[in-house]
Amino acid sequence: MPVEFSGWATYSDKSKHLKPGQEPKKSHGYTMYHGTLKTNAPAIISSGFRPSAGGTLGPGVYCSRDINKAMGYPACAPNDRVVFKLRVRVGKVKRIDRQSLNQMTSWHQNGYDTAWLPASVTGLEEDCVFDPKRLTVIGIAHCTDSSAKSSLESLIKQKSQSQDPKEKDLKLCKGCGMQTQDKHTMEKCWSCKASICPFMKNHVCRRKGK
Repeated sequence: MPVEFSGWATYSDKSKHLKPGQEPKKSHGYTMYHGTLKTNAPAIISSGFRPSAGGTLGPGVYCSRDINKAMGYPACAPNDRVVFKLRVRVGKVKRIDRQSLNQMTSWHQNGYDTAWLPASVTGLEEDCVFDPKRLTVIGIAHCTDSSAKSSLESLIKQKSQSQDPKEKDLKLCKGCGMQTQDKHTMEKCWSCKASICPFMKNHVCRRKGK
């Protein structure tokens, strides 16, 4: 008996943690790490990162999927260092390898949001994100001072609970179930004529039997 089908299904890549050596995909978000002085940590959590004026990959905020890279920065006593666990929206990524060393510090001028230096070039992979707003502190990956770690984790929790004014206007779409500021335009399915949202993960036409 022939089966008639129409509709669609989408696949959402929800992976958050790339292993060192894996190339980040455009516009995805990933877990990364950033080392800083313990004394600087509260201000970063509360007010965000301040990009460095320069470095191996030029100006930006430096981080890595390899926690061992972050554990080496900054140059200080281990007890004075904190390593943040970050959520990074990489945007458009430029791979910096031996064939593109001429863009090592000029990648942002060419329209890229993040530069990625693979481990094959320097031993431990490294990323540089031009816009600090693309990074969010989501945890403390390393801190030898348990009291300071607890305090920093409380700050992170407070920060995550403070709602962005822009998010106050978010509404739930009845079609796809997503929260959105701009109302999704509902459309008619070309086959069954049901009311659907273009952002739905899937839609299967169900026709009543005659």
